Amino acid sequence: MRPRLLSALSIVALAVAVDQGIKRLVVDTMGLGEAIEVLPFLALFHARNEGIAFSMLDGFHGLGLAAISVVVLGFVGWLWWNTPADRKLTQFGFAIIVGGAIGNLIDRVSLGYVVDYILFHTPVWSFAVFNLADTFISVGAALILLDEFVLHRKKRDAEGGKTADS
Repeated sequence: MRPRLLSALSIVALAVAVDQGIKRLVVDTMGLGEAIEVLPFLALFHARNEGIAFSMLDGFHGLGLAAISVVVLGFVGWLWWNTPADRKLTQFGFAIIVGGAIGNLIDRVSLGYVVDYILFHTPVWSFAVFNLADTFISVGAALILLDEFVLHRKKRDAEGGKTADS
């Protein structure tokens, strides 16, 4: 197995293992709807998400959401496979996106919902409850955008290449 592929699969496996381990801990130790204040603005809050990211498509259940997840995961995998090996930040971004997507897909297929548990809040406002897999997906997407629109563009400009807006 090529070292690049082994490294990428290790990142994916680690992301899935950590995500699933924390979710198992939440399910085993907290009642549904139970909150544990960690900081004045952060709580662990055991919730079920029957939709997709941030409870979108909450009314669309079952195998339909799992099928959508598999199609999106396949597309992301195709993008990742076609990304040049020297784009390390983008490679890492895709690895954690895939790890997060697989973590949530495991929940969706085995439980029928995704276990969420991170809640940022103030006395008058709260953000959607989410999980580490969601964080992997969001951070991975941000890293890819950073690499594509800032770092890679600067590198192309430094090498005398043209950017898309030139």
